[in-house]
Amino acid sequence: MGLFFLGLIIGILAGGVAGFFGARAYMKKYFEDNPPVNEDMIRTMMMQMGQKPSQKKLNQMMAQMKNSQKKSK
Repeated sequence: MGLFFLGLIIGILAGGVAGFFGARAYMKKYFEDNPPVNEDMIRTMMMQMGQKPSQKKLNQMMAQMKNSQKKSK
C-alpha cells in the first residue's frame, strides 16, 4: 500500500514537471510564429502603406487593438 502512494506521488510530480516544460516549449514556439504587435511594427506597417505615422496615430492604433482584444475574450 505504501509503495502505491509513493508511485502515485512520483507520477504526479513527474507529470507536473513534464507538463510545465511542454507548455513552456509550446508557448515559445507560438510567440516565435505569432509575435505580439508593438508600436514599431505598426509604425513600419504604416510607413509601408505610404503614411507618415505620428505618435498620436500610433497611440490610437494601440488603443484600438487593446480594446478589440478585450472584446474578443
